[in-house]
Amino acid sequence: MIDMHSHCFPRITRAAAQAVDAERAPWLQVDEATGRGHIMLGDEPFRPVLPTLWDPARRLAEMDAQGIALQVVCATPVMFGYAWEAARAADWAARMNEEVLAYCGHAPDRFKALAQVPLQDTALACREADRAMRAGCIGVQIGNHVGARDLDDAGLVDFLTHCANNAIPVLVHPWDMMATKSEGRMKQWMLPWLVAMPAETQLGMLSLILSGALERIPSTLKICFAHGGGSFAWLLGRVDNAWKHRDIVRRDCPQLPSSYARRFHVDSAVFDPGALRLLLDVMGDERVMLGSDYPFPLGEQKIGALVHEAPFLDDAARARLLRGNAEAFFGLIRV
Repeated sequence: MIDMHSHCFPRITRAAAQAVDAERAPWLQVDEATGRGHIMLGDEPFRPVLPTLWDPARRLAEMDAQGIALQVVCATPVMFGYAWEAARAADWAARMNEEVLAYCGHAPDRFKALAQVPLQDTALACREADRAMRAGCIGVQIGNHVGARDLDDAGLVDFLTHCANNAIPVLVHPWDMMATKSEGRMKQWMLPWLVAMPAETQLGMLSLILSGALERIPSTLKICFAHGGGSFAWLLGRVDNAWKHRDIVRRDCPQLPSSYARRFHVDSAVFDPGALRLLLDVMGDERVMLGSDYPFPLGEQKIGALVHEAPFLDDAARARLLRGNAEAFFGLIRV
């Protein structure tokens, strides 16, 4: 199996983070007595984490236990640095990409790296994507927005066009979710992750479709949206209905929205057989790839179980989801 959606977080020191941004640059606090860690932002705890996030040897042991041949590894999104001045973010991205490549270097036949880029500056983002690919990354991971700029923003469309023209696969990961800063809503029960995160992913996909951006971006773009595309597949009928009956929805989108669905790939992290079946109906079984969101608790804990156990998949489709689609998407040599 190839797991194409997993994360790492290097052992960034507090001093290294403070040299970049004392309040917002993330660093890793590790309790050597328990072996557990905490991602920190300045003095504030951001997320408790387990050693497999920063320890490739432990991760490799878990992969062996679960039968994972290869994981595609990318930064934890809090590392993006999109709020910083662009040159500072570019330097940070280059350093973090070297850290992730070093992590993957522990077992280069078992780990492959995705790069991060300073997406707030198109020229710098393209430059770092190219450099990181030459250094050994197999694609880039980007957030689904930069502040108020969604994926239909002209600069982000230019970046995606660069990726299309230079054979750079793109994983879009939701981050900095809407409404999470509200005092009155989504304060409990992980609602930002359960409600806003799927909506952020759908927003990214619809931004590309309804803006007409996909008419301008070359069809050679390989773009995958995490977490099964969020709410996209389940609400696509609503979008088609709006397109048919409201000219404001049709204004920039010349074709029925669902006709663009197969310009996208998604991962399989939907956790329910019925949801997987609908996802395959919408996207096609050649555009869904095994992705676990490892090693976070909202990811698939027994990696590949949903695909292995889905009774409606034949052997060929199951093999595509578990391995073949990721090999084709990332241009991987079979391992």
